[in-house]
Amino acid sequence: MFLGFEDKLKEMGIQVPEAAKPVAAYVPAVKVGDYVYTSGQIPLVAGELKFKGKVGKDLSLEQGYEAAKVCAINCLAAIKSLTGSLDSIERVVKVVGFVNSAPGFTDQPKVVNGASELIGNAFGQSGAHARSAVGVGELPLDSAVEVEMIVKVK
Repeated sequence: MFLGFEDKLKEMGIQVPEAAKPVAAYVPAVKVGDYVYTSGQIPLVAGELKFKGKVGKDLSLEQGYEAAKVCAINCLAAIKSLTGSLDSIERVVKVVGFVNSAPGFTDQPKVVNGASELIGNAFGQSGAHARSAVGVGELPLDSAVEVEMIVKVK
């Protein structure tokens, strides 16, 4: 029996929240044809920035990994706000992760694995995606991580 993606996330202990309110002049996600493109999502939980600062200085790699997971959950919330259900996702196409990195920190791929592994665990083969993991000097609100996604929907 097929377990829907939303049920799978619940089984994993993940509650997808309402889409976060934008912090600037943009929308959380846009649907064009069969694709949904999310804006970059930061690790907001109940309206508060949960992970702030530079990974490799203010935060550990493990905290960065957890921040990327929260960002991915917020991407899913943005997608759900347009599609009504995550079960409409046919394929996760691409994930892009930006890591607010301390000088010399080069483990961005390990940080962004927080998002990729959550997606893989929830979506199985439909979650196998292309990805970029980029280190940056600053992110909005001094966020530790920012993640965006592109998904194909049914």
